[in-house]
Amino acid sequence: MKAVLFIFLSFVSFSFYATEITVCETCEIKSIKKAVEVAESGDTIRVKPGIYKENDIVIKDKSITIIGDDFPVIDAEMQGTAISISAEAFKIEGFKIINIGRSHTSDFSAILVSNSTNFEIKNNRFDNIFFGILIERSNNGRIIGNRVTGKAKSQAHSGNAIHLWKTEEMHIENNYLEGVRDGIYLEFTDDTEIINNVCKNNLRYGLHFMFSDGNTYSGNLFENNGAGVAVMYSKEILMYRNTFKNNWGSASYGLLLKDITDSELKQNTFEENTVGISADNTNRINYIENDFKSNGYAVKIRGGCYNNVFERNNFLYNSFDLTYNGHSNENTFNGNYWSNYSGYDLDKDNFGDIPYRPVSLFSYLVDKTPESIVMLRSLFIDLIEFSEKVSPIFTPANVLDEQPYIRKIQW
Repeated sequence: MKAVLFIFLSFVSFSFYATEITVCETCEIKSIKKAVEVAESGDTIRVKPGIYKENDIVIKDKSITIIGDDFPVIDAEMQGTAISISAEAFKIEGFKIINIGRSHTSDFSAILVSNSTNFEIKNNRFDNIFFGILIERSNNGRIIGNRVTGKAKSQAHSGNAIHLWKTEEMHIENNYLEGVRDGIYLEFTDDTEIINNVCKNNLRYGLHFMFSDGNTYSGNLFENNGAGVAVMYSKEILMYRNTFKNNWGSASYGLLLKDITDSELKQNTFEENTVGISADNTNRINYIENDFKSNGYAVKIRGGCYNNVFERNNFLYNSFDLTYNGHSNENTFNGNYWSNYSGYDLDKDNFGDIPYRPVSLFSYLVDKTPESIVMLRSLFIDLIEFSEKVSPIFTPANVLDEQPYIRKIQW
């Protein structure tokens, strides 16, 4: 009882002394930096519309809320980072931050957060930035409803829209990220949710994981990036209801999986990518109820992929549904729909009566000799494909779907 009373009195005291500081051109306090200097924990800084040419605004150990009315502009004038924060329980909402400095040695950003917890960065706009929101050694943050647009021309001279390093339990939702190096970058970041974001027209990846475990990303759109998503050296990743679309290029793909384990992809759409999924050294991954539509390659299985399961996926009008670079198979393909399947269903159980071999000889030839792609859909290729299916020599004989669906699967 005494503990509850102490917390209540502390809250009442904290709320009683909190004040609102107004910043505007005609106000007593005319700069955001000055308002931060005089503010105490619990205060709210309200910034009126206008252009504030400021950089290196530092918030240290102050739990404050900074709100912009009608998107006041913070112009850093290419001089470095706009706002740096190290605090608990702060909030920044409603600003437009522009013209962040560039550097080969410093990660200048619109908002830099370090050693912080329980914070929110919401409904801001960022334009002509190096890094947008850079968060390090922090946890329990919410990044919601922000719009980040850059003018990246090369990877070496550009940063990421949202960059997380050594963080935990972050929530990233409803952000629009375009024209940067990576839309969202995670390194040594665990237990994070990435939901309903749009990552378009970025130089490298829409989303990039490195050494980050126990994360979920769902409902996101990754369109026309250098590549859609890369998940590397991570485990226990859940990937649900995302769309990977129009990621084209000689070394591009919708999703790259590299050295990941114990994860799941469910109800994602891979449409019109050079490669839908490229999997390398992936183990115990479940691919369930995904659509692969009109890709160059739907799925590329490279070396070291074991105990993966493909079930109830739709492979629709891809140039190549599946490619393998080995002759052995320790993965399971069962109960998928393949638009190239030409079998029959005499017992009317919705499954084909003969197994389907999804790895074609021509995909093997193209993998070894890319120039042979010019023979795609030729009569000669049809003949050698038929002979390979009858007696497999070059393709792995045990890559079979024993129960292919006869119609597209609805899920």
